[in-house]
Amino acid sequence: MTFSSQYLTCAEREIHYTDWAPASGAARGTVIAWHGLARTGRDMDELAAHLAGRGWRVLCPDTVGRGLSQWAANPKDEYCLAFYARLAREFLVQLGIEQCHWVGTSMGGAIGTVGASGYFEPELQRRIRSLVLNDNAPQLAAAAIERIKAYAGQPPAFRRVSELEAFLRTAYKPYGQLTDAQWRRLTETSTRRLPDGRVTPHYDPAIVGQFTHYPDDYLIWHHYDALALPVLLLRGAESDLVLRETAEAMRTRGPGARGQLQVVEVPGCGHAPALNVPAQLSLVSDFIEQAG
Repeated sequence: MTFSSQYLTCAEREIHYTDWAPASGAARGTVIAWHGLARTGRDMDELAAHLAGRGWRVLCPDTVGRGLSQWAANPKDEYCLAFYARLAREFLVQLGIEQCHWVGTSMGGAIGTVGASGYFEPELQRRIRSLVLNDNAPQLAAAAIERIKAYAGQPPAFRRVSELEAFLRTAYKPYGQLTDAQWRRLTETSTRRLPDGRVTPHYDPAIVGQFTHYPDDYLIWHHYDALALPVLLLRGAESDLVLRETAEAMRTRGPGARGQLQVVEVPGCGHAPALNVPAQLSLVSDFIEQAG
């Protein structure tokens, strides 16, 4: 499968995304695949290729401040879930997407949750038909948040790309089994060069200000409780961010209480499954196809 690289202006910021066309014929529908906190839409390549091969159009944005998207002019106001929901609404409206399925890793799952709840952007509620939360929940473990803040807030810089790759292999080891080629692509698609010639991860370090300016931004039970659509939670079996007791609580509230929640533990992964191997890909595609 191949994709095209595209740009839109959403909320006055240039947003980059990859657009994966269905393998043949008219698309069965559209899937939005949204990446995690300090990552880019290219993390979704394997999932997008898999879904495109099954007839879906897949769109994978880079959030403002990440990848090839523009950085925030006002970090305090823009690096938060409310602004990300605005980006998502304008993204769907500009592309004329009336209905979509949403797959979100970590932060991308939170954006999908607040979008589908309708609190920030009511128009998103009717546009999102199903939601896959890839190691994301309406309450995150405080110790894991501190760990993420520590590495994301002060991204290291290296003389060589190979040194950055070694760092990323360690930082993202919980993703599970990636091939050497996949690690290389992950590195090359999330690398930027500094004025002094060194390389560093391709995001604005100010994104972690979200945790200071909006300390409860990811405490979103009220959004989760309002969801009225099918939800699939993929929890990394070794995740330190989505605790097992949180996943169990999700079964008793919101879509869980209404029989619309599926919970699957993904073996061999922590935070977060890379969605890059057949078993994980099938979990997502089967859920989306059942949701219609």
